[in-house]
Amino acid sequence: MLKAMRKNLKSLAPALWFVIIAFIISIFAVWGGAGRLGEVKRKANTVVTVGKERISRDLYFQSLRRRLEMMKKEYKELDSNFIQQLNIPQQVLEQIIQQTLLLQIANDMEIDASDEEIREKIMSYPVFQKDEKFIGFEEYKRILALNRIPLSKFEGSLKKEILIDKVIKVFTAGITVTQDELWENYKNNNETANLEYALLESDKIELKKEPDSQELQEFFKKDKEKYKIPEKREAEYVFIKLDDLKNEIELTDSEIEEYYQDNQSRFTDPEKVKVSRIYLPYENKEKELVLVESQNILDRIHKGEDFGELAKKYSKDEKSKENGDWGFYDWRRLSSEEREEINKLLKGEISEVLEQEQGTAILKVTEKEPEVLKPFEEVKERIPTILKDQKSRELADRKIAQLEKSAQKEKSLDVASQKLGYRIKNTGLLKEREPIEDIDTSGSLSTALFKLEENEISSPIYTYIGVGLAQFKKFEPPRLASFEEVKNEVKEEFIAVKKKELAFKKMEKIRSDLEKISLEKLAEKYELEYITAEKHKRGQYLGTIGENSEVDRLAFSLPLNEASEPIEYEKGYALIRVLVRKEVTREDLDKNKEAEKETLLEQKKSKFFQSCLLKMREEKGIKIKYELFLKINSDVISRIAGEE
Repeated sequence: MLKAMRKNLKSLAPALWFVIIAFIISIFAVWGGAGRLGEVKRKANTVVTVGKERISRDLYFQSLRRRLEMMKKEYKELDSNFIQQLNIPQQVLEQIIQQTLLLQIANDMEIDASDEEIREKIMSYPVFQKDEKFIGFEEYKRILALNRIPLSKFEGSLKKEILIDKVIKVFTAGITVTQDELWENYKNNNETANLEYALLESDKIELKKEPDSQELQEFFKKDKEKYKIPEKREAEYVFIKLDDLKNEIELTDSEIEEYYQDNQSRFTDPEKVKVSRIYLPYENKEKELVLVESQNILDRIHKGEDFGELAKKYSKDEKSKENGDWGFYDWRRLSSEEREEINKLLKGEISEVLEQEQGTAILKVTEKEPEVLKPFEEVKERIPTILKDQKSRELADRKIAQLEKSAQKEKSLDVASQKLGYRIKNTGLLKEREPIEDIDTSGSLSTALFKLEENEISSPIYTYIGVGLAQFKKFEPPRLASFEEVKNEVKEEFIAVKKKELAFKKMEKIRSDLEKISLEKLAEKYELEYITAEKHKRGQYLGTIGENSEVDRLAFSLPLNEASEPIEYEKGYALIRVLVRKEVTREDLDKNKEAEKETLLEQKKSKFFQSCLLKMREEKGIKIKYELFLKINSDVISRIAGEE
């Protein structure tokens, strides 16, 4: 994991490197600081406990904030939905947990990092190299000082990274690859089959009549254990919406201007770079011929010919028809070598011929604009929204803390709500993770409810809309359902089963007709979906069918041009035929055996180490305070995503 991360980071611009370094320090450097706080305060501010070590709210807050700020430099638009879809908060928390866990293991195993190892680590960092040579320790210190990164904290973070690398190496040292494993893996990666297949979705089958009640009840009785009503819980709750509090907040002009002065980085447009490219792949040509051709094109550019016209005529990539224009953002998808070269070029400059693994590239930076701080007048209308959002959360925290204190004292949320003037509501019976419309679409409240003892009052429960308190009142235990309670569900399943049975019979009949007519024409005749797939590999996703082990087996065992039996997939049945198959020999493997072995070994080590991590987690014990976790997520995401 760390190796893959470092590989990807090598291609980043120096400016982004320091954001990443800051992110690393934010995770590694804050540990230990919480020890100066009182025990009660430490527990209240602990978002996760790893073994006996507490990870503070501040550490997670800063780590998540920096990760999102890094993402804002890479993505044009960053909103809360996108952040949640990528699961960024969970990723950041998991990274902190894993790093804490591995450092604990390093301490248990008495693993240490020497000054010499830290020195070598510094010298290997790409940002501290020029022309593939280390820039020297004086220049290294100067760069850290310019970026306001404390030397001791940076080197401390490197030491911890070294310790983690050592732990990983210790755990994976005994992993080996057998010849049989290597051969099977090589076949899986290199053998391919060209397929054609026809699909019949069960939903497209029409039943002659609706099932009657007797049929449904018999169907229900055969598998009545399957139909269960889960435990349900009911609570009284108070919920404070942030939008309601914003109306209570008044801002002064000085507050707005002060926020601008203190947060100028948030109103700074990042550097903009626009790139054009001419790309010539080697394909089946001699590499030297392609290099000569590329150099000839470069010479023509230097003599005054238009870069865009030459790109349109000679370039062989997705942007050739657009005169080789990769715009301000698309060029970030280019190879790491190309991105490194682009970062070196000034506006209007053209690279030399860049020799790569698959082809050559000539790059031109057509526009390059430095980062620009937007003037106060331009952004001042946005700041009240940001400030009101922050202040409403702070106000909600104070109000809910006051309500919680009163409720715990009275041992009744209802009594406390009446005293403080809040309207109490009832959830009704809820399943675990069931959402509550308008206030809790993610099911945070019902999730918290299932962690409470009867009559217990929850801690504050945070959602993206606001914050609430709940008191668990009653529950219904899980039980078997009666036919009437699940009648609609039974009917749906009965119809689905019958349709699938009919789909299978229909596909058997279609298969018998394959001797007289092609699969493609049969698909047209019976209104099936017909698809072809070239170079299909084992374990590969197959259009509509998805991943299917039976298809994979047949793709490499079925005689050529012979139709398979109907193969079941999630939505129905498929018939497949193998048209062409590419097989490999052990002689093919021998040509690149060491590289194949190294790749498989890394995969095995990664898989093995992940299983070790799971055992470590169980042994050490991981406790996450989800209410605080959700609150921090809501706070950070609203700040970052709101600053557009």
